[in-house]
Amino acid sequence: MSRIGIKPITIPANVKVAIKGNLVEVAGPIGTLTVPFKPQVNVAHDAKENTISVSIDEAKHGDNRQVRALWGTTRALIASAVVGVTKGYEKTMEVVGVGWTAAVTGDKLKLVVGFANPIIMTIPKGVKVTVDKQFVKVGGPDKQAVGMFASTMRQNRKPEPYNGKGIKYTTETIKKKAGKAFGSA
Repeated sequence: MSRIGIKPITIPANVKVAIKGNLVEVAGPIGTLTVPFKPQVNVAHDAKENTISVSIDEAKHGDNRQVRALWGTTRALIASAVVGVTKGYEKTMEVVGVGWTAAVTGDKLKLVVGFANPIIMTIPKGVKVTVDKQFVKVGGPDKQAVGMFASTMRQNRKPEPYNGKGIKYTTETIKKKAGKAFGSA
């Protein structure tokens, strides 16, 4: 029995859900997302109570750990899609360094972070990026796309522990290290 998979997902009034084969399509005010699921997992939409329930065939797959793991994972992915199309997800990044900047031009993010050439990143479809001084806000309905773009952006110039320069999440704290101490003779 999955502790997460057994919980029903309540659907807000402004969200529409459609189950087509092995896809769950969730449409809301922010956007539309499709969540694929494996054939071992059963997904049912109760229009009367406005909930989605995820289950597996206990007699057939009850002792299979992988199918039970898919049960909880499928429920979590559908629940995050519902939250994504209603509220959306957002990550805030900070560019720390003297003269280091970020700018959005069209569907590209330009990062000037101390290299000889600027780094040009293509913004994926469905992800919205805004820049306010040294803060870069990455947002959108798809939790995975937002997190992946923010992570890729951080990988271009990870924060270093001596001066604290780099691209970091605003919630992240960098432990500073002491530099070389020149001995007194």
